[in-house]
Amino acid sequence: MPTLMVIGGIKITVYADDHNPPHFHILTAEGDVLVRISTMQVMAGTIRAKDLRIAMEWVLAHRREIENEWDRLNS
Repeated sequence: MPTLMVIGGIKITVYADDHNPPHFHILTAEGDVLVRISTMQVMAGTIRAKDLRIAMEWVLAHRREIENEWDRLNS
């Protein structure tokens, strides 16, 4: 599971051989969420709103990188 970024205690990852639809994970000590790449909507899980906001700021600036990593690991 390549970690794309760590911001404090927040990890943004993409798993190899993961299920569709294309998504990434935001992991914290308190929980985790799956976020659909195409819509940037949370599909499952829970984390603190502040952690989600911080992670999504990075994600929105690096969306292409996340898409490329999904494609590389799940093609």
